[in-house]
Amino acid sequence: MKNNILRLGLTGGIGSGKSYISKLLTEKGIPVFDSDKEAKLLMTTNQHIIASLKELLGEDIYVDGCINKPLMVSYLFSSKDNAEKISSIVHPCVKEEFISWTEKKQCEGYKIAAIESAILFESGFDCIVDKVITVHAPLEVRVERVIKRDNTTRKRVIDRINSQLDEKERLEKSDFVIENDGKRNLEEQIYTIFSSLSNKR
Repeated sequence: MKNNILRLGLTGGIGSGKSYISKLLTEKGIPVFDSDKEAKLLMTTNQHIIASLKELLGEDIYVDGCINKPLMVSYLFSSKDNAEKISSIVHPCVKEEFISWTEKKQCEGYKIAAIESAILFESGFDCIVDKVITVHAPLEVRVERVIKRDNTTRKRVIDRINSQLDEKERLEKSDFVIENDGKRNLEEQIYTIFSSLSNKR
């Protein structure tokens, strides 16, 4: 097992700064699989997903080979059950893609690879990684970041936060936590985590 690539899950709520941590990991030579980006790509390239979405939503779900966003958004937000149906089609394919991707990275000589996902636990992606790192930040810091980034309202940000996994539950399920409150040194925290991982391998 020691020769197997170490798969890390990187997650965190909206505004936590996980994408920034992902960027830091990439700069340190650790490849990161962007699950959201890959899911969007697979929805227009994976024949199983395309056929399943057409069966579920009709031929109109695709326009010139692209997802009909208004139709998809309308369907997703009309009920929780609908969102779960879409997830059941897309997420298994994303998992397969990630596993295949990490196998390629292992052949390329990488010892560690990560997957970035805001819904790591909700999607079941935590079952295909060895360790989970959650990026955490205080609520007000997260709210301010998203308001500034998305030019949106506080209420909308709070609603989005409340729609995600409870922060306490996310932290309890994680193996490591990076505090991204703008005060603590991120490089030091990353170094501590990877020192711990190296000692356990």
